Amino acid sequence: MLRKPNSKIVCALLLACAPALAAAGASLAEIARLGQDLTPLGGEMAASADGTIPAYGGGISQPPAGYKPGDHHPDPYAEEKPLVTITAANMAQHGDKLTEGHKALLRTYPDSYFMKVYPTHRSASAPQRIYDATASVAATAELVNDGNGVKGTVIGIPFPMPRQGIEVLWNHLLRYRGDIAGRHIAQAAPTRGGDYTLVQFEDEFNLIYAHEGMTEKELKNRIAYFKQMVLSPARLAGGILLVHETLNQVEEPRQAWLYNPGQRRVRRAPNVAYDNPGTASDGLRTNDQFDMFNGAPDRYDWKLVGKKEMYVPYNAYRLHSDKLKYSDILTPLHINQEYPRYELHRVWVVDATLKEGERHLYKRRTLYFDEDSWQILAVDLYDNRDQLWRVSEGHPINYYEVPVIWTTLEVHTDLQSGRYLALGLDNEAQMYDFSIKRSPADYTPAALRRAGVR
Repeated sequence: MLRKPNSKIVCALLLACAPALAAAGASLAEIARLGQDLTPLGGEMAASADGTIPAYGGGISQPPAGYKPGDHHPDPYAEEKPLVTITAANMAQHGDKLTEGHKALLRTYPDSYFMKVYPTHRSASAPQRIYDATASVAATAELVNDGNGVKGTVIGIPFPMPRQGIEVLWNHLLRYRGDIAGRHIAQAAPTRGGDYTLVQFEDEFNLIYAHEGMTEKELKNRIAYFKQMVLSPARLAGGILLVHETLNQVEEPRQAWLYNPGQRRVRRAPNVAYDNPGTASDGLRTNDQFDMFNGAPDRYDWKLVGKKEMYVPYNAYRLHSDKLKYSDILTPLHINQEYPRYELHRVWVVDATLKEGERHLYKRRTLYFDEDSWQILAVDLYDNRDQLWRVSEGHPINYYEVPVIWTTLEVHTDLQSGRYLALGLDNEAQMYDFSIKRSPADYTPAALRRAGVR
């Protein structure tokens, strides 16, 4: 059942905000569309013209029978068969619905890379309070500091009817991912021949922006705390990263600290940002590629290309399954394409072009955002010669117990080196825990020092 924004709450909020609408935010008429011809988060309610993309019906609203929190999430679409398998031989027939990155992967690895396309399911959903908050902040949210910050928003999606590319990006950065989440995951960066060493992490996300009852004043310009401990291999074990993510990164850049177990010291880590290499990634992803994109947007101009129907990763329950081993997924050159699921979805397309005078490994990025959740599903990354260099995929599922759409695996494939990074492997690990309790005091440098392995 589709859950719409609470009409009484929304009307009261809109009346209270009406005088400010001329200066910021969406109009009353625009906001009234949420839950009508637009989904509560701003996607198109209607089916596509040919019916291939169905009308939105509220997404997955409850777990399947027998599911218990802590289980790997069973596949609600396990009995379905692919509608088509796209290969290098037939890709021209589907070119208008393929990202440039997927076209390049098909061309580069014609003997082993393919895409299984399944029926489309608009499974994204979120708690009712996120829908209500979105209808509220849509009236007040506005960009500040040339788009490098946002004000007038908390809990909800700030720009459900975006007019600019930077607004689409902020919807991703502030999308709902639960309140607090812990996870155990593995990462691998196979060589061209397929050899790899697993790096295992224990992560925590305290996503305070979306906490129930949160106010903009209480945020104090923070939107999230992130902590990551390396569990293995032994040479890296015990290292801990702590990040305080800010809402306006011009006013106050992100703060980060590292605990070094060898030195038993906590140090500031100002380089945990932009194009510095991600933790133990063999240089195959930058810091701002984590979660498909994170951090300050100030080095790029963000152009809204528009909305398109594209084949993108979605409902990746098979890739997430505890019936698979990591070795089933990690094959030479790219992950084993037997397991990813692709569907036709409407996505917002945004081109990010490096500003004159700024520096970054990627001169240009093309990002594809899910209309139903604002999750980035794919990114094409170009080098300073304007050559397509890397292709990123975010393979999402609906975590029933919240509910929320989030990636179960990120894959960053380097077309030039023949290598890739798989981040978020959880088939052999404990499942996400969305029930843990934490406070801001657990994310201080002093707490990081106490948590250090001695």
